[in-house]
Amino acid sequence: MTITSASSAGQTQETGTQAPLDAVELQRLDAWWRAANYLAVGMIYLQANPLLREPLKHEHIKNRLLGHWGSSPGQAFIWAHANRLIRAHDLEMIYLSGPGHGAPGVLGPTYLDGSYSEIYPDKSQDAQGLRSFFKQFSFPGHIGSHCTPETPGSIHEGGELGYVLSHACGAVFDNPELIALACVGDGEAETGPLATSWHINKFLNPVSDGAVLPVLHLNGYKIANPTLLARISRDELESLMRGYGWTPLFVEGHEPAAMHQAMAAAMDEAVDRILSARAQARQSGEAFRPAWPMIVLRSPKGWTGPTELNGKKLEGFWRSHQVPLPAPNKDPEQLQMLESWLRSYRPEELFDESGTLMAELRALSPTGQRRMGSSPHANGGLLRRKLRLPPMEAYEVPVDHPGQREHENTAPLGELLRDTIARNPDSMRVFGPDETASNRLQAIYEVSKKVWMEDILPEDSGGSELARNGRVVEMLSEHTLVGMMEGYLLTGRNGLFHTYEAFAHVIASMFNQHAKWLESCIHHAPWRAPIAPWNCLISSTVWRQDHNGFTHQDPGFIDLAGNKSGEVVRVYLPADANCLLAVAEEAFLEPNVCNVIVSDKQKHLQYFTLEQARRHVAKGIGIVSWASNDDDGTAPDEPDVVMACAGDIPSKETLAAVEILRHQIPTLKIRVINVVKLFALTKPSEHPHGLSDRDFDSLFTTDKPVLFNFHGYPWLIHRLTYHRSNHGNMHVRGYKEKGNINTPLELAMNNQIDRFNLVIDVIDRVPSLGSRAAHVKERMKEEILRHRAYAHIHGMDTPEVTNWRWSLPAPSVAPGA
Repeated sequence: MTITSASSAGQTQETGTQAPLDAVELQRLDAWWRAANYLAVGMIYLQANPLLREPLKHEHIKNRLLGHWGSSPGQAFIWAHANRLIRAHDLEMIYLSGPGHGAPGVLGPTYLDGSYSEIYPDKSQDAQGLRSFFKQFSFPGHIGSHCTPETPGSIHEGGELGYVLSHACGAVFDNPELIALACVGDGEAETGPLATSWHINKFLNPVSDGAVLPVLHLNGYKIANPTLLARISRDELESLMRGYGWTPLFVEGHEPAAMHQAMAAAMDEAVDRILSARAQARQSGEAFRPAWPMIVLRSPKGWTGPTELNGKKLEGFWRSHQVPLPAPNKDPEQLQMLESWLRSYRPEELFDESGTLMAELRALSPTGQRRMGSSPHANGGLLRRKLRLPPMEAYEVPVDHPGQREHENTAPLGELLRDTIARNPDSMRVFGPDETASNRLQAIYEVSKKVWMEDILPEDSGGSELARNGRVVEMLSEHTLVGMMEGYLLTGRNGLFHTYEAFAHVIASMFNQHAKWLESCIHHAPWRAPIAPWNCLISSTVWRQDHNGFTHQDPGFIDLAGNKSGEVVRVYLPADANCLLAVAEEAFLEPNVCNVIVSDKQKHLQYFTLEQARRHVAKGIGIVSWASNDDDGTAPDEPDVVMACAGDIPSKETLAAVEILRHQIPTLKIRVINVVKLFALTKPSEHPHGLSDRDFDSLFTTDKPVLFNFHGYPWLIHRLTYHRSNHGNMHVRGYKEKGNINTPLELAMNNQIDRFNLVIDVIDRVPSLGSRAAHVKERMKEEILRHRAYAHIHGMDTPEVTNWRWSLPAPSVAPGA
């Protein structure tokens, strides 16, 4: 469909050949849009005189002018035309603002349709409420300049660019009636995540999913530069979109009346195509991949704003990106320009004497929950159903004696996810970059395959695990996958993302943004119902990346988690499979949090029964009594050293070191502590998992050396424990960027988390040892040399290391773990 034609270099020529709007519709639609634009300008500039009932004065202008005008009129234009389609077809539709800094173009429409005033009654539909609505924008103590959680109808803040399409896709998964109208900024379109996310159409099933309607908003400029897609030819842009699998509909120009007609025609065709594809797929029951429609809206930057200032171009240029008139509160000429700009929208025709939008314009908005500002899909916690987990006992790994049996830690989790998907067939999905089987979660395929809407070849029946209606979403773009999951969560469903540990950093800023969103919901938008947790399983961890080498060794994602508010972030380091199950049982059900779960996929020794694991996870940290020998019954418990550990490999190496010490220095009193909830190490005032000082001191003592063997970078433990009384005796071992193609033990030795270096550490730290344990220390140094030499000759660890098992008997006092 061609609404306008375009020559190269972004120059447009309006044709306006279609006119679906009659004269009255056109006049009213344009008036509604003018009202939205008036509100957008008012939000940026005004703190008083909201309806210009008197001449504009300097004192009516805010002292600090913050906000982004450039994309606001285009976004309000899209919203105005969406309202028309919602009413005409009784659609369920939500709006996502990719250029979320253009929040005035979203906030204005939510005020005009009444959604904003219903949530914030002080922003009432009258002059007083409008004044309050204007003043609060980008004002200290009030709301920000993006589509923050305080914005009704928003599930996408748009502060960090690139995720609008993936969020939209996640929102419509298993939401068969929903259309997600996603405005893609042309600056945003230059980001890697956005470029990749055009592929969402390869995952949307028209039988069971809703639809995403992208609107690529080409206003030509970023903050101070032209945008790439706005400067290529129409033919090249059309080819790009068709190459991605979309059917582009072009709306191009600047004259409002012609643009309204063109946009109405494009929106009509886009919705007709969506509804037709739905009907065809659902009537036949056969899923196929339509060439879904998308709209290219080419309109001027800062459309309808001032054309120039001091001889320099504003409208249609990058100078209109933020605040086109920077000083109307100081410059009389700019004040006059601002007043003329505001009056160009003719507010006296839009609002009645009380300051309420005229009745015929209010009628243009949908009603009730059909309003995009009031859709329950954009407050997904209202629709959330509690995840139905099966009983964990079915997946328990038998543990008759600790440290005797090996099992892949994540495999039982895969079985749990399989049955969780079966119990929640339309509200649970698993997302991962081509690693579901690699991370040992392949049991899921017994009930659901990988969703795939492209061609399926005969040879794919031999293990590709592809299906049109799969619950597993795989793509080699972590950004797109996490965006999909976030959209799924924000609209009321449940999900889990899994990835190799070193590449979790790819989505670090997305984790940041989601954590900030949740924290803002808790403190500033309590009307938002809690949503399901953001779950990230980090597997293929640093200590088992000996085959991929140095580039795949980075446990630092949990450091990032430590920077976020304890209200919304959880980090779990289960030592074995049953602990991982117990973590899942707790973590998958806690709302409004981000869970980072670190568990390797390889075979590891198993230590805890499921019941013991549940108790251990509930506490978050505890003494491993069967490995400790400092419990003297009725006598005081006074260890010579505390050996703490967190993570699967650090736990194994700690236990191996304890066994050596108890054989070699049997009089040494050792207390073994395992940490599964990382933030148990901090205080309750900092994190809900935190231990009180009394509890911490009772475990770690106030004066004994503590050797902490940690999964990640050692300084994170120091950060979390610096305020504890025994911090001066805390000695942490962890990953120190010493890696290559190593055997597992050699990698551990390089970073001094291995059993031999830990024994040496104990000898060095315990005052009563020193030279009295010199021979033991020498033997440990020789062991390090011997094992390294064996690895370099044979390319593997010695059988005694590979086959090591815990061999000491459990103590007769205080059984349990």
